[in-house]
Amino acid sequence: MQKKILAGLALMGSMVLAPLASASSLTLYSGRGEAMVQPIIQQFEKESGIKVNVRYGDTAQLAVLLQEEGARSPADVYWGQDAGAMGALSNAGLLAPLPESIYKDLPGIFTSKTGQWVAASGRSRVIAYSTERASEAEIPASIFDLTDAKYKGRIGYAPTNGGFQSFVTAMRVQHGDAKTLEWLKGLKANEPKVYRNNTTQVQAIGDGEIDFALVNNYYLPRFVAFNPEFPAKQAYFAKGDIGNLVNVAGIGVLKSSKNKAEAQKFVEYMLSPAAQQYFVSSVSEYPVVPGIIANPVMGELDDLLELAPEIDLDALADLEGTLKLLRDANML
Repeated sequence: MQKKILAGLALMGSMVLAPLASASSLTLYSGRGEAMVQPIIQQFEKESGIKVNVRYGDTAQLAVLLQEEGARSPADVYWGQDAGAMGALSNAGLLAPLPESIYKDLPGIFTSKTGQWVAASGRSRVIAYSTERASEAEIPASIFDLTDAKYKGRIGYAPTNGGFQSFVTAMRVQHGDAKTLEWLKGLKANEPKVYRNNTTQVQAIGDGEIDFALVNNYYLPRFVAFNPEFPAKQAYFAKGDIGNLVNVAGIGVLKSSKNKAEAQKFVEYMLSPAAQQYFVSSVSEYPVVPGIIANPVMGELDDLLELAPEIDLDALADLEGTLKLLRDANML
């Protein structure tokens, strides 16, 4: 499926990126999974003539590695799964400023205020629900409503998952630690079922273990792609609710890079129509530029932007504070 999509988009990519005159290369540290991004990296290599040497790993671990390596790092580009990791590298002074032309036309929700990194694709938090055991009328208006007794024992969540932890960080940014801790304790008192990640939560809905799950938007579409009759849907909370957090996969050029021209071309390509359509069609993420054909399960980008809360993505870097709150709520 990915090969067909990439073949159909090759012409779009060639209009965006011209190969360099001579052979060149760059080193990418990727917190994005190999199966997820390797096809579009290979397409970039084909269109640009630039060889990409990739080191795959956990987003947070690679961010820590970059801080340890400092100016000695061989990396030219860092591609993180989470805005918090991008903010941490920016705060550490490891990212180079990007040309304003790369990000000036992107929606504000997809841009870093530092100008040192840019969103390559977006994803949102949603509430997934069983179409067999939950009605649309039961979907809460706010994520804070999930402490209500009517949801007791019916909710799934993944407290050790990076997506959930980033969401809690965003709740702290918008509502403060005290209110966030109160919500965490109220959710815990409602006896939610604990899962290791988003995939297992969605599967649990299908298996009848839970009726609701707090997940990222792109997991259910993957289940539906294999089984159009999968008994679940997903929805957003009310406009502006922190439960609708939009997070991003961010990408930036290292200040220590010795191949900045090649690195910037890589960043630019990931914002091209070819790459953006790939993220939507193959990865089930949201595009960060307009004019991309929507994934029918996910809906339109404009609808997401209308519902999303306004959050400074650079402010999601304080993971330690979030882990402390989760421990205080006996979730870790």
